[in-house]
Amino acid sequence: MATQKQINIAIGADHAGYDYKEMLKQHLGNFEIKDFGAHSTASVDYPDFAHPVAAAVEQGEFTYGILICGSANGVAITANKHKGIRAAICWETEIAGLVRQHNDANILCIPARFVTEATAREMVDLFLNTNFEGGRHATRVGKISC
Repeated sequence: MATQKQINIAIGADHAGYDYKEMLKQHLGNFEIKDFGAHSTASVDYPDFAHPVAAAVEQGEFTYGILICGSANGVAITANKHKGIRAAICWETEIAGLVRQHNDANILCIPARFVTEATAREMVDLFLNTNFEGGRHATRVGKISC
């Protein structure tokens, strides 16, 4: 796995993703991580956490972001409003590699209600250790921004 000197991570979750966020912070203990909340399982609004994570990645403060909510749709939609953010919903390990390899995704969105903790850890590991292929994919990624 990559080391903290190479990668830093912004992480955030709503109440549905709180437990997975805490588990992933432990899993990623060798990385520099900033936790943007939530800080409990009390009901909250996902944009309150997705926007700060996306802004931190957008501004270059963090290499990657990880966002977690029940379905991952809300956090992905919110994060993708930010310029230069490519937030990708992943529900199995192979997809987490492909979104890095083909789409140069910079935020991984995890649906806590639909994946196991083991799958979430595997997706994070693959996401962080997969490089963007460039080439024909770079041309396509270059056409994303409005």
